[in-house]
Amino acid sequence: MTSRSLSDDVSLEECLRQASNAGFTGMETGRRFPMNMKELGPILKRFGVLVCGGWFSGLLLDGDIEAEKDRIAEQHAFFKAAGAPCIVYGETARSVQGERHTPLADKPKLTEAEMAAYGRKVSDFSDWCAANGMPLAYHHHMAAAVETEAELDLFMKHSSVPLLFDAGHMAFAGGDNMRVIDNHHARISHVHTKDVRLPVIETIDRSRESFLDAVIKGAFTVPGDGSIDFEAIVKTLAAKGYEGWFVVEAEQDPKANPPLEMARKGHAELLRVMEAAGYEVTQ
Repeated sequence: MTSRSLSDDVSLEECLRQASNAGFTGMETGRRFPMNMKELGPILKRFGVLVCGGWFSGLLLDGDIEAEKDRIAEQHAFFKAAGAPCIVYGETARSVQGERHTPLADKPKLTEAEMAAYGRKVSDFSDWCAANGMPLAYHHHMAAAVETEAELDLFMKHSSVPLLFDAGHMAFAGGDNMRVIDNHHARISHVHTKDVRLPVIETIDRSRESFLDAVIKGAFTVPGDGSIDFEAIVKTLAAKGYEGWFVVEAEQDPKANPPLEMARKGHAELLRVMEAAGYEVTQ
């Protein structure tokens, strides 16, 4: 089983219908989304949903900037046409996030010199993307080269890239979400409000179990269903001046956690904490 096969039977239209029903006004793109606004635009309009970002599987850790420009070109043009706020850059070179039989402990680890070279490369690519009308937001991620709080601090030190702050991935990595916000708030341009079930995470043997094992076990969930205090996080982001999208994201087994039920719960909790923080929903 892979994370993909958990939801292979759900169509784009059904996904959008449930998201709209739950109250969401935007969605990040996935593999079901056609990269063409002529085709996708009418579907999004029917459900009242905007494109608020989407994942790009970057390979800059081992790859070439010119090759990445070619790889991202279609998505870059599509996101501009869709009026999206950013492309989510996720580093997949050497990552073990998609390998069911590779333990979390085998994730890539970089020296400071390697991180510095990588940070410069991602910065140059990010500058090119922004100059051409669509900025990146860098996603720190479990099982990838930039996973832990220390790795993120080092990457931020050696780069100038806007940051996607993901509370769930940082909590899973053992980091301090409030300290990450305090240290890097000036560069946070996009936020994933992914929750975690810490009792599940505490049972994960990182020397034997993979990221996908953790997902299937239920490590992630939506705000209001897990262990993270999102009211404190969102109030802190508001106090630091963050303005942008808050995205609810939680890969999990849809049979054990019905998506519409989870979406409604996550949306309700996100609205509650945003209101408590003084945010106004404008999209």
